[in-house]
Amino acid sequence: MLPQEVIRRKRDGGTLTAGEIAFMVEGLTAGSVSEGQVAALAMAIFIRGMERNEAVALTLAMRDSGTVLDWSDMPGPVVDKHSTGGIGDNVSLMLAPALAACGCYIPMISGRGLGHTGGTLDKLDAIPGYVSVPDLARLRKTVSEVGCAIIGQTADLAPADRRLYAIRDVTATVESIPLITASILSKKLAAGLQALVLDVKTGNGAFMQSLADSRALAENLVSVANGAGLRTSALITDMNEPLASAAGNAVEVRNAIDFLTGKEADVRLYRATTALAAELLVLAGVDDERGAAMKIEAAFESGKAAEKFAAMVVALGGPADLIEHPERHLPKAPVIRAVKAEKAGFVSAIDTRAIGLAVVELGGGRRRAEDRIDPSVGFTGLAPLAAKVAPGDPLALVHARSDADADRAAEAIRNAYGLGEEIPGRRTIWERIGPN
Repeated sequence: MLPQEVIRRKRDGGTLTAGEIAFMVEGLTAGSVSEGQVAALAMAIFIRGMERNEAVALTLAMRDSGTVLDWSDMPGPVVDKHSTGGIGDNVSLMLAPALAACGCYIPMISGRGLGHTGGTLDKLDAIPGYVSVPDLARLRKTVSEVGCAIIGQTADLAPADRRLYAIRDVTATVESIPLITASILSKKLAAGLQALVLDVKTGNGAFMQSLADSRALAENLVSVANGAGLRTSALITDMNEPLASAAGNAVEVRNAIDFLTGKEADVRLYRATTALAAELLVLAGVDDERGAAMKIEAAFESGKAAEKFAAMVVALGGPADLIEHPERHLPKAPVIRAVKAEKAGFVSAIDTRAIGLAVVELGGGRRRAEDRIDPSVGFTGLAPLAAKVAPGDPLALVHARSDADADRAAEAIRNAYGLGEEIPGRRTIWERIGPN
């Protein structure tokens, strides 16, 4: 085969065979296909799209570009969750240990922040000593002994995805649904899962802002995943406001610890976490819908989920008393300032994307791939939609490195919040897309 002929076929609207796709992915991994040729193919796919069989073949070829984990010796189901990215979305930090407390095994391969959205891996890097990218031996040991490990993509897993994503990022082809699908699912398939639930965000803080676009992505992900042999469903969840009342890295870890220990749990965050976790228990055949919900709630109420989280942190190098004394270990910003409402009313609208960008501006995200993150900065106490506020009531607390940074962040919060006389409607979950 010649790479240029494969590119030509897709450019002209043709359907690629599994062999042609495997040839291009193998060349991408080995370096025998040039970056220019990969970029041309990505653009052809972006414009022409892919049929389901093509997307399945691309996903499987990318999965097979590296190590595929085998968990057949585990005494329980091996499952995972993936989110398409949002603000205040720390669901993974509670979901993985809760599922482990229910007898599941979760080798969760997570990512870093992308654009205006936060990344689970960046949150965990706020924990001193936590090894977020361990070798495969340590990953296997942690999953086997604790039940869950939340880590980053290692060099062994789906290496074709890393190279292809880097090319997509600089060629304006990130938003292609077939390429998004293959990128997400190749890593999940390489992790050796038996069941997967997808948290597809919709709203002004999501990459897919319209419900129709979010539904199209969810349907494609579910179709391709099941076509590749991975039992998968999706929940479309709302991102028209931050999911948690915190946005940042260390502040979201503290928010998760408060949730796990029963100190405080944001209502929408609790609903989303329990719904996604219960969906996975049903997919994995652990229980029916009612029984699954009861098991997850019991994992939180009994403290077993908190115990699993603490054990995972220790197994991956973090402090043994993080749950008991998070203030001793999580970094703190030197400037903490309330952003006060200037008039009375109900929170009628929130520009969620703007809040994510404000976290990036504080130093809690990256403008460039090589940027270092300040884990201490962000927001806490974010007022939710429909909250009633009086003049002087706090809309949020800014955690900043300097007074100047705090001033800019406070202005961003004021601009992001709309106050009105009417109470807006709120949603947590919009739709479920099932495996059939």
